[in-house]
Amino acid sequence: MIITSTSNEQIKRIVKLREKSKERKAEGLFVVEGIRIFKEIPAMDIDSVFVSESFVENNIDVEPKDITDNKYDNIPDLFNRVDYTVVADNVFKKLSDTVTPQGVLAVVRMQDYTLEEMLDARDKDSSCIVVLDKIQDPGNLGTIIRTGEGAGITGVVMSSDTVDLYNPKVIRSTMGSIFRVPCVVVDDLANAVETIKSSGVKTYAAHLDGKDISTVDLADDRAFLIGNEANGLSEEIANEADEKIKIPMEGEVESLNAAVATAILIYR
Repeated sequence: MIITSTSNEQIKRIVKLREKSKERKAEGLFVVEGIRIFKEIPAMDIDSVFVSESFVENNIDVEPKDITDNKYDNIPDLFNRVDYTVVADNVFKKLSDTVTPQGVLAVVRMQDYTLEEMLDARDKDSSCIVVLDKIQDPGNLGTIIRTGEGAGITGVVMSSDTVDLYNPKVIRSTMGSIFRVPCVVVDDLANAVETIKSSGVKTYAAHLDGKDISTVDLADDRAFLIGNEANGLSEEIANEADEKIKIPMEGEVESLNAAVATAILIYR
């Protein structure tokens, strides 16, 4: 059976999940698009899968390819392991958030981490938590999560007024790291920082009035507090930190992109 109408209830549901944060939160679901990130989704987290008619013709209904070291390189084999619904190409374009859809879309269950679980699971000898205050750019948030995985961070804690973690642009920017990096959204960020500190983590606020990071002997069990792209950390959150630090810069540059600054700090 192929879905051929954009008025189909399943199609309308996916469009709502893609476009509206409120719908995502209400259902505890979000949308993932593209074959590369689809391969990263833990099977237990998949709610449903939709593929375009042309994707089936070009990638699934073909002779199986030789299995390589990466088991997911074999697309027919991959889709033999999951149930999926076929959608007409014109309908899939309605679902897609991209100009040139790849033809694969999944509805995925949200992860459910708590701050306490993140703190309990950390390695106190090499812990690094990233705390985000009102980050607004989806690309920045996604890049921070992806870079954080590369640097081996413990997890990300963010204020509820940070851009929606499950915004399609955030998900796309993480390149799959969203499924492996614990992320926690909190209503009271100041209280969350206090909880982090009380567990023994030393907190560092990225701040223009801070010490040169190259002169600071960072604790092994640490958290970096990163602020909004335009205004930096709020004074309330900055004042919660044990210490304020800054990245030294030449020329007339006053600050760096939030994702770039985070990358420098976590790799430092």
